[in-house]
Amino acid sequence: MIAYKYAKARHIRLGRRGESIAAAYLRACGIEILLRNYRYKRGEIDIVARDGGIICFIEVKTRWRTTRSRPAEGLSEFQKKRISQTALAYLCAIGNPKVVYRFDLIEIVVDIWDVRELRYWRSHFSGGRII
Repeated sequence: MIAYKYAKARHIRLGRRGESIAAAYLRACGIEILLRNYRYKRGEIDIVARDGGIICFIEVKTRWRTTRSRPAEGLSEFQKKRISQTALAYLCAIGNPKVVYRFDLIEIVVDIWDVRELRYWRSHFSGGRII
C-alpha cells in the first residue's frame, strides 16, 4: 500500500511540474494564462488560456525521458471527450460568450534536471469553433 501511495504522489508531482513548465512556455510565447486546473464534475482542464481572441483549453502530458511511449499517446478518446465537456461547462460558467476556442496539447519529456523536449500542438483535437 505504501508503494502505491508513493507512486501516485510521484506521478502527481511529475504532472504538476509539467504544467508549470507548460505555463512558463505559454507566457514566453505571449499567451495569457487565465487559470490552471479548472475542474467540473469528473473533468479537468490543465490550463485555460487566451491566444489573442481565441480561448485555448490545453492538456499537458508529461513523461520521464526513460519512458518508451510518447506523452501524447496518453491522451485517450475518453479523455478528449471529458475535456470537451469540461470546456463547455467553463464557457457556460463565464456566460456563454460567442468566442472561438480550441483544444491544444503540450507534450513534455523531462529527466531529473532538465526539460528534454517540449512540443506544442495548437488545435490538436476537436478544432475550435464559434458557439
